[in-house]
Amino acid sequence: MSKAITDATFASETDEGLVLIDFWATWCGPCRMQAPILDQLAANHDEDELKIVKMDVDENPETPAQFGVMSIPTLLLKKDGEVVEKVIGVHTKDQLEQLIATHL
Repeated sequence: MSKAITDATFASETDEGLVLIDFWATWCGPCRMQAPILDQLAANHDEDELKIVKMDVDENPETPAQFGVMSIPTLLLKKDGEVVEKVIGVHTKDQLEQLIATHL
């Protein structure tokens, strides 16, 4: 299960290790399609290896604006605090596994 983060907790939650951030909103249909795929990814990876978090863009406008998130779902992959990948739209588990594998 993905952990919900906020503008206030973003840095502390995403500045260490490999972290996949899901920018989403409750009204977003594609976001609801992406969520169970992210839950499967979380189940396949130890949190020490890959941490998956989600941020509601309606409740937390600052961080999405800082990273240029214009449409959702947007997924950011950060490694030790640096953004290494940014993908927009719904992605399959296999697509995300390939994306993650290049940074493990």
